[in-house]
Amino acid sequence: MRLEHRSGGERATLASDVEVAYTFLSRARGLMFRQSIPDDYAMVFEFDEADSRDLHMVFVPFDLDALWLVGDEVVKKKRLRAWRGLGAATADTVVELPAGAADGVETGDTVRLVEE
Repeated sequence: MRLEHRSGGERATLASDVEVAYTFLSRARGLMFRQSIPDDYAMVFEFDEADSRDLHMVFVPFDLDALWLVGDEVVKKKRLRAWRGLGAATADTVVELPAGAADGVETGDTVRLVEE
């Protein structure tokens, strides 16, 4: 599984190492207590419907790029700072990436999981 970004007619892979947080525990823990993540990594949180989804960086010692999606459309992008970053938006999917991985992603672009 990989995470694909589309902007206009251009397509690019954001991450080829994708972890989907399916369980309550994996969603609650997220990336807390990890020392680092690979450059081509993404953690994806999928929900049944769009609602307010918040992220915090407590016990996450590295910066992240976060994307909030409704369907496949990016509705918000934010760089979250280690230990103290906060972010929230309405979404049915939230994606966490290493800082800088989402530099080319803009609101309105498409991001989706691709089964390989």
